[in-house]
Amino acid sequence: MSVDTESLQLLEEGLRKTMAAASGAELDAALSELGWLEMLDEMPDAAIPLVFRLLGETGAHAPVLNDVVLRAAGHDEGATVPLPYAGGAWVVWERTGPPGSALGDDLPIQRVTDGTPVPLAEGRRALGWWLVGAGRAMLALARQHALDRVQFGRPVASFQAIRHRLAETLVAIEGAEATLVAASDELGCLLAKAAAGQAALTAARHCQQVLGGIGFTAEHELHRHVKRALVLEGLLGSARELTKEAGAIVRAQGSVPRLVQL
Repeated sequence: MSVDTESLQLLEEGLRKTMAAASGAELDAALSELGWLEMLDEMPDAAIPLVFRLLGETGAHAPVLNDVVLRAAGHDEGATVPLPYAGGAWVVWERTGPPGSALGDDLPIQRVTDGTPVPLAEGRRALGWWLVGAGRAMLALARQHALDRVQFGRPVASFQAIRHRLAETLVAIEGAEATLVAASDELGCLLAKAAAGQAALTAARHCQQVLGGIGFTAEHELHRHVKRALVLEGLLGSARELTKEAGAIVRAQGSVPRLVQL
């Protein structure tokens, strides 16, 4: 099912407003009312990038990764499924209930002893879009601070070191987004998630430096995006683990497959 540009823009506006007003189980219910599961079935190539990117940009959260993984496994959406985490751990992203203490204290994620392997390609692509959105949110905060903050009589955005950090962050994010757009198979989604995870870590590091001391305070929004990026980066495999996995796949195949038709 194709979606025209105008309809997609209207959908994005509605989703952004919804995510600005709700999070967690409340947002999960709101997305269901907006037809998230129907969108996932009828237009996943548009719905997944849009919803997960906006989750990253707004800082909201909802357990909709479960739906993507369950759909790819051929199961009914709306439930939960154990998900692999970095270091060989397994977690469950609960649909209701209080935040768990396993991975911070703001997401209802609980550790479990083990899980049944399920297809992860679409889930990794979805998480990649979430990480890209979080990276863009951090970059926007750092950019605005650089424009507003004045030192030695001029905005710090005019300093070369600041520009370099912001530019490197933007290049990492744009590169990750390009890999997500091109991802069409298991290896492509694996590499895209690794690139998005690395881009989010780059954004966290550089944007923290640009913001300086204020970026460490609880009053500023940056720390929430940094914390979220660190949690998501390890879900379904960290960038380091996925890179090693991709290398093992290439060695086993004896050749590097063409991932993008140029």
